[in-house]
Amino acid sequence: MYALIEIKGKQYKAEKGGLLKVDRFVEAKGSSLELGSILLVGGTSGVRVGSPYVEGVTVKATVVHTEDGDKIGKWGWRPLLLIVLGNFAFGILLVGLPRLGIAPMGLIVAIYGLTFIAALAGTEFRAKEVFIVATLLAVGSYAAFVLALKLQFPVWPSFISG
Repeated sequence: MYALIEIKGKQYKAEKGGLLKVDRFVEAKGSSLELGSILLVGGTSGVRVGSPYVEGVTVKATVVHTEDGDKIGKWGWRPLLLIVLGNFAFGILLVGLPRLGIAPMGLIVAIYGLTFIAALAGTEFRAKEVFIVATLLAVGSYAAFVLALKLQFPVWPSFISG
């Protein structure tokens, strides 16, 4: 059995148990659909042509793959927001906000803040591993920016460095 269906102004031939590639389809992977725009149905008992659609016939389908990936859902926003928040925290911790009375915390504290906040975006959070990564990143950043490039910005909080 097969059907000629209309999706977004284009016609597609669908067969029972077959796969169908649809252009610009926005449904999420795993979605169950019931398509009602059936133009023609054919099988062993003959062919039925709609005017414009065949009455009382639907095609049931499940989305098995999306080329553009899944839509950003409620879980997709959490990592995005935490990574953006980590970057804002890095900037605020690095140089502070004098108008709001927030003192600069320096490069080292800013890197630890960024790393710990961004690590929360993942599915698993392991504090020991994040601490090790943050330490390596802080040491590498200090070596690259302060020692090698001789950039002038606060490395430690003002209450430590004076």
